[in-house]
Amino acid sequence: MKIIEPSFKLLLPEDRKEGVEMLQTIERFARISHRSEEAQTDVSWERFIKAVVLEHGDWSVVEHVYSSVVFRVDRGVTHELVRHRLFSFTQESTRFVNGNKSYPNGLEFIEPVRIEGGLSQWQLGCKQAEKAYLLMLDNGVRPQEARSVLPNALAATIAVTGNLRNWRHFLIMRTSKETHPDFKRVTIPLLQQFQERVPLLFDDIVPEERQIEAMRKPR
Repeated sequence: MKIIEPSFKLLLPEDRKEGVEMLQTIERFARISHRSEEAQTDVSWERFIKAVVLEHGDWSVVEHVYSSVVFRVDRGVTHELVRHRLFSFTQESTRFVNGNKSYPNGLEFIEPVRIEGGLSQWQLGCKQAEKAYLLMLDNGVRPQEARSVLPNALAATIAVTGNLRNWRHFLIMRTSKETHPDFKRVTIPLLQQFQERVPLLFDDIVPEERQIEAMRKPR
């Protein structure tokens, strides 16, 4: 048994330069509606995004550009993550992944951020689940049956792709005060990376804001 920290990697954009290129793509496609493509310059994206998207509210044009994130989180978090149905998902499968072969040093689990007085019981539960799972595999049980004893704390890798409008809505919802604490361990730092790499589009999202307030933001 191995306890790890939840993590994520924002694959696209890799940096602010690439984020600006995304906004330039949004501007280029958005200008088609008014046949004003010739008005685009290397620096017009900022004025255009502010005027058309942020002030006028035409968020549909933001759907032209996609970002991808790979998360390493517990399966309780992945259950909530896949509820955002407009994303595309590919998740590590406990049906096809054999824990004996893929995790020779022990299965990986993520400790809840607010376990407090129940830590020893949590560790015992995970160890017992791992022992039962591995024993079943040794006895010839297939992974897709043996997995039934594994807890939500089991770590899983999931790749998520969606357009920037989807990511904005996701981050508005999943960085709010009411979001599950284990989810916020990755969504709040992810929001910070989006704010650093993609100018303007995520700047008004405030971590730990009450959801009723956060959901009033345009999306």
